[in-house]
Amino acid sequence: MTAVQGTEQALLVLEDGRVFRGRSYGAIGTALGEAVFSTGMSGYQETLTDPSYAAQIIVQTFPHIGNTGVNDEDAESKRIWAAGYVVREAARRPSNWRSQRTLDEELVTYDVVGISRIDTRALTRHLRDRGAMKSGIFSGPDAEAPLETLIKIVNEQPSMAGANLSERVSTKEAYVVEPADHGFTGEVEFSIAAIDLGIKAMTPQRFAERGVRVHVLPYNATLETITATGADGVFVSNGPGDPATAATQVELVRSVLDAKIPYFGICFGNQILGRALGYDTYKLTFGHRGINQPVLDKATGTVEITSQNHGFAVDAPREGASMAPLDRFGRVEVSHLSLNDNVVEGLACLDIPAFSVQYHPEAAAGPHDASHLFDRFITTMRAAKNAPATTADSTQGEK
Repeated sequence: MTAVQGTEQALLVLEDGRVFRGRSYGAIGTALGEAVFSTGMSGYQETLTDPSYAAQIIVQTFPHIGNTGVNDEDAESKRIWAAGYVVREAARRPSNWRSQRTLDEELVTYDVVGISRIDTRALTRHLRDRGAMKSGIFSGPDAEAPLETLIKIVNEQPSMAGANLSERVSTKEAYVVEPADHGFTGEVEFSIAAIDLGIKAMTPQRFAERGVRVHVLPYNATLETITATGADGVFVSNGPGDPATAATQVELVRSVLDAKIPYFGICFGNQILGRALGYDTYKLTFGHRGINQPVLDKATGTVEITSQNHGFAVDAPREGASMAPLDRFGRVEVSHLSLNDNVVEGLACLDIPAFSVQYHPEAAAGPHDASHLFDRFITTMRAAKNAPATTADSTQGEK
């Protein structure tokens, strides 16, 4: 791959043979990944640096991208994780007082191949009807190969179903996020172990702002690692890939639930809780991606506008409470539902201190409707800390 040219020809090729012709954007070369669309009107820097987008080619439905440039403050991780980038119109120059670089310069820095000047509305409608699919962006000399060759290259890449990507995006070393570093001046009441399967930087910050010390641990953390931190609760982050491949993390969460340690999961962490309870997960046709996804909180009747990025979902009963398939975990209720397609958006365990949601309450960028979930987890940890131990708690076995 070489530096941005802007005038180079570029092709977006889908696995079903459909081709979109445009101009290069970002690095020149080849990008392969699953084509998905994101409906956010802002927050493209946070989207690109969200590790959940690893191995995916992002299609922005908003037509003008790059207007505010990029800066050193808004990134959600240390790099761009998206495999490729598709936009309708790339800004010729940024116009914002916080801008430090152009978006196309940032794409080049991280070797991200993009394409611009294509009909992203037609592309989005195609993906909505046919589903997210394997795709490739080819620009410069790579775009001159015969279409039959490019389609073959696209189809030979691995599928997102069955992809295990957590190791790729997780931190290599554990680290601690201190409340004092994010404006909290009181006494630290709780600490949590956050399992990084693709965590966004704003998530531990939201906890820290509330006085919670966060021990961020790698994807392969064990129960012993968690307890060694002295954590009062366990959080499992968002992340890319198929939850059916996360057997290690599912077993870890089961051990956390067995130990009655308070649990909170978001996105991938919601799917892992579902599988830990014994439910299945499945791949959505085109997924939910963007910062404008409406969700119903069944307990309150409140509609929350949420930030989401997921292509898989939990298959659980949507009405009323029922026993978990692994009934040692007691009763479970679907707590939230998507108002677009009735997909399960949250789980609440009624007999153990555990809950999860399918969306991103830290919402950077995005609405803050769901920020109260961080406070809910603190309340859950406080209740668990003050609850007396019972004989039943220490003698329950697997059924």
